[in-house]
Amino acid sequence: MKEKNAKLADVARVAEVSQGTASNVFNRPEVVREEVRERVLKVAAALGYRGPDVKGRLLRAGRVNAIGVATVEPLSYFFDDPWARAIMTAIGDVCDLSGTGIALVSAKSQEKLAWNVNSALVDGFILLCVEGGEKLVELTRERQLPFVALALGEEDASIPKIGIDNRAGAAIAARHLGELGHRQVAVLAIGHDDVPPGQISPALLDAAMGGSMRERMRGYRQGMETFGVGPGDIPVFSTLNDQPTVEAALAALFAAPVRPTAILAMSDRIAMLALQWLSDRGIVVPDEVSVVGFDGVPEAALSQPPLTTIAQPLAEIGRRAVAAILEGAGPAHSDVVAVELIVRQSTGAPSR
Repeated sequence: MKEKNAKLADVARVAEVSQGTASNVFNRPEVVREEVRERVLKVAAALGYRGPDVKGRLLRAGRVNAIGVATVEPLSYFFDDPWARAIMTAIGDVCDLSGTGIALVSAKSQEKLAWNVNSALVDGFILLCVEGGEKLVELTRERQLPFVALALGEEDASIPKIGIDNRAGAAIAARHLGELGHRQVAVLAIGHDDVPPGQISPALLDAAMGGSMRERMRGYRQGMETFGVGPGDIPVFSTLNDQPTVEAALAALFAAPVRPTAILAMSDRIAMLALQWLSDRGIVVPDEVSVVGFDGVPEAALSQPPLTTIAQPLAEIGRRAVAAILEGAGPAHSDVVAVELIVRQSTGAPSR
């Protein structure tokens, strides 16, 4: 007869074996004689004992062999966003080699996010800090587990992070367009969730974007200034990195009396949405307008036309992030990896 909350000691008593032998049946069955194993398992089934508490055993061992990957975005972000998919693939490839598990931790609600972070059974956290990085850092510090932040725009030197030089990468993208002859350049930016999408005045740019995106904007300006294009000459439209706001920004840009000859997109996702919007309206890329993305996600090479982009070394970022948790090989402060301009068929000289 099944007993409520049956314990290992109950199984051992009824099966007439020591508790150590009963424990070995579940944890080291190869050292127990077959007839004893069968008797213990039969008694366990009769009592309703399902085996040792895996969580308790792992906590006692001090290691669970799993990494938490956390974001303040909804869970769908891990699957919908090209950059998130690419960085998760890079992290997963490294974890596969060591048999390490991955726990996805996310929630738009601050209360649920705190609960999810505090209850995750992991050895440490990789934080995808595209937005809300400060809250993620605060919560993971409270857990007192190793963590490393990716894509964090904050300047706090006490936060271990792996990232890129966003300003330098954006400047490379802008100079590429300038060298092709473009002077009428527009930016499709990623703004805060609480900033209404649409055109942003130069005076409000810093307040409208998070740290990483502000750095990209400064890089775009820096790169275009080399060719005599000032900040006031570059229209900037804030988007939420999604189809509705990107398409609304493009509609406004191409309804203006003077159309841009090139677009600097703050993510490959924005750039690929722009390519589709332009194609649907018969606007030929790059003959009529050039497009440059940022991130270097795999899908960028498959777009029509293939996308010119600033590529992050995603595989290397994933390797360093996993090593920071599993091997304690994380950066004491900031670890910056180099980006690369990949020129494809979405950019060319302006036709006018």
